[in-house]
Amino acid sequence: MHFFKYQGAGNDFILIDNRPNNINHHDPAFISKICDRRFGIGADGIIFLQNKEGFDFEMVYYNADGQPSSMCGNGGRCIVAFAKFLGIIEDATNFLAVDGPHYAKISDSGDWVSLKMIDVDTILSDGEAYVLNTGSPHYVQQVTGLKEKNVYQEGYQIRNNQTYKKDGININFVEPINGGYFVRTYERGVEDETFACGTGVTAVALAMAKHNNITGYVTTPIKVLGGNLNIKFDFNGTKFTNIFLEGPATKVFEGEIDI
Repeated sequence: MHFFKYQGAGNDFILIDNRPNNINHHDPAFISKICDRRFGIGADGIIFLQNKEGFDFEMVYYNADGQPSSMCGNGGRCIVAFAKFLGIIEDATNFLAVDGPHYAKISDSGDWVSLKMIDVDTILSDGEAYVLNTGSPHYVQQVTGLKEKNVYQEGYQIRNNQTYKKDGININFVEPINGGYFVRTYERGVEDETFACGTGVTAVALAMAKHNNITGYVTTPIKVLGGNLNIKFDFNGTKFTNIFLEGPATKVFEGEIDI
């Protein structure tokens, strides 16, 4: 199987061109093995690019545990860069993901992708934390001393508490810095901290706008362990629209693996 490795702000993925539809990927053991960092290629997840009538392509995503996943924002940006590399698209695209259609545009250099996310009109509270769905479910908690926080331990405890254990949730810890936010995330499905989470930083930007009563056209810079991302959106006080997740998407290497 020929594969490509991409990363978006340190969130890394195996990309497979499955337009010939010759790879049966409905096999959790197969997926988890090649995503394993010791016994496989190593990645936070794997993405299959497939043909889809009415769209430039379809994005089929699995977490590193081998299970089908909800939307992955950084994965979405990486597959757009991959589609440009393959010559499927030029500077813009409409593709289908698990949470519906997505529009994206990509720089001429092919390494900066702006991905439109789904609209959001519901943000719930869990104590002082916020809970919302930006294509994947997220728990957003403001903290201090985030650099030193044990994100794995505290994220694991929240993700596996009585409220969230059954379906799982992604845990985002956020701290204001330099006109933006520093974010660290424990991701379900990976069951560990990742260097970035696209739907997670999107959730943080929306939750913080609501928390601080910021409306209108909003731009929010986000720092993650793997680099920098940017969120833009419109907020009328009730609904978030025209949400864009922006950041780098870079090809790391390609190769073949015996499956």
